[in-house]
Amino acid sequence: MRVPRSLAEAIESYLAHLSDRRRLSPNTLKAYRDDLSGWSQWVEQQGLATHTVEALAGELTPIRLRSYVAGLNSQLARSSVCRKLSAIRGFLKHARREGWAPRDVGGLVPTPRHSRALPRFFSIEEMQALLEAPDPSTRLGARDRALLECLYGAGLRVGEAVGLDWEQVDLERGWVEVLGKGNKTRQAPLGAPAVEALRHYLGLWVGVTPETAQSGPVFRNHRGARLTSRSVARLLARHLVRMAAAKTLSPHGLRHSFATHLLAAGADLRTIQELLGHARLSTTQRYTHVDLGTLLDEYRGAHPLNSKNGSHS
Repeated sequence: MRVPRSLAEAIESYLAHLSDRRRLSPNTLKAYRDDLSGWSQWVEQQGLATHTVEALAGELTPIRLRSYVAGLNSQLARSSVCRKLSAIRGFLKHARREGWAPRDVGGLVPTPRHSRALPRFFSIEEMQALLEAPDPSTRLGARDRALLECLYGAGLRVGEAVGLDWEQVDLERGWVEVLGKGNKTRQAPLGAPAVEALRHYLGLWVGVTPETAQSGPVFRNHRGARLTSRSVARLLARHLVRMAAAKTLSPHGLRHSFATHLLAAGADLRTIQELLGHARLSTTQRYTHVDLGTLLDEYRGAHPLNSKNGSHS
């Protein structure tokens, strides 16, 4: 492999690697590009050697990289700083692995500590109201009902849902094959309500589109094109208004609700991990904190010994 002649060329080569080998989404690639572009500008402003990555590696010390991170801390949220540092670390590690640079200083710079917000989710009653918000007698209403049932009933990521083709859906068995993060596929059970909603939606849709039954994108817009993640966020917001929800919820919140409700019902964490397609159990374990918080809130509000007006002998 040819050694890049400049930092800019090396960054482009790294982005191509992320796209071709790791199959990252366009949005993720754009974030990497923006983060590395900002760092590259800082490198130039610092007067560091930018003719080759090897020369840069010789002058980029952990102290200098820490000073860059410190500057970001005064401008950005901690989560954004961590993301940018992660992009730089990934690039430096790749450069060392490819032989472009003799060393990798990225691992010598600690990640800023930050508290992660607990995922927002709906109660079972709120989810039921949301699922009933779309009007299933219309094409788009039937689509929205089927989409919400899949996001919640199968715990799908939004990108997984909008990327579905009918060939990946087995309505007879009640399973769906999805392409998740890292280009990994998994089988997910749909559940009876989702299967019923999909059958109803398919029946309405096929009669008015030129596509043959059960082929092409599952979720389409009014023109018949594949629905986008942004469109899902808009339609969810519309139905939340329709049901007069007391709190907001992102499309990803349906996935959080799916996992939280499974956990509350006694499902094993390993099982939930498989259903969600999480690479690490620690990611799934975040839902234990959510569920514990919910149980504590219910305890404080319902237990007679915790009530201000309660008494015991």
